[in-house]
Amino acid sequence: MDARILLVEDDADLRETMAGALIADGHAIDTAADGHAALEAIAGTGRHQLVLLDIALGAGPDGVEVCRRVRTIDADVYVMMLTARDTEADVVLALEAGADDYVTKPVGVAELRSRVRAALRRLSRPAAREASGNGPLRHQRIALHPAARTATVGAESLALTRSEYAVLEALLRAEGAVRSRPELLHAIYGDDAFRDPHTVDVHVHHLREKLERAGGEARWLITVRGVGYRMGP
Repeated sequence: MDARILLVEDDADLRETMAGALIADGHAIDTAADGHAALEAIAGTGRHQLVLLDIALGAGPDGVEVCRRVRTIDADVYVMMLTARDTEADVVLALEAGADDYVTKPVGVAELRSRVRAALRRLSRPAAREASGNGPLRHQRIALHPAARTATVGAESLALTRSEYAVLEALLRAEGAVRSRPELLHAIYGDDAFRDPHTVDVHVHHLREKLERAGGEARWLITVRGVGYRMGP
């Protein structure tokens, strides 16, 4: 899947290397060296399928703030954070801002290309579901429409990131059975490598907040201590 990708990186040499590798894979690459340029690019085109966003930008808003603002412009674009900070707190901060995934630098060109390819494969999944003719998934007043990748609580729309949507879909398909954190990571990313299973907790926290804002109940997502999550009454 060829895509239009926005690469936000303040290191000119690294930006050129990464852009060159992705262009070689057939992608159209826009670049930005700081947060202001990144936000202008997002607001100006609205055509990016993927944003590769460095968390530590030298000028203007940092990557976390850019991610927060991007989510007010486009809830659907896939945001992958690039960070040299690999502590749990920094990863959680990125996910709290609305990032879908993260890559810890230094990252090799081969790994970057692989992670981007995997992300783009995930973006193509809704089309496959639509072709299969799957109907909506329901629980309480939640309705999930996999073909359109939309979710509602009653008449209220849920603006979910792709990762949040994947978690909710996996739990609804489980029909009350428990899904472990590794299983939910696999539902989001297609694997559970490179990532802390507890990052799932961040996505569930966001889901609960969004359900409540839409008139639903946070208690519909039940924590099974030491295991994972399930849908509840």
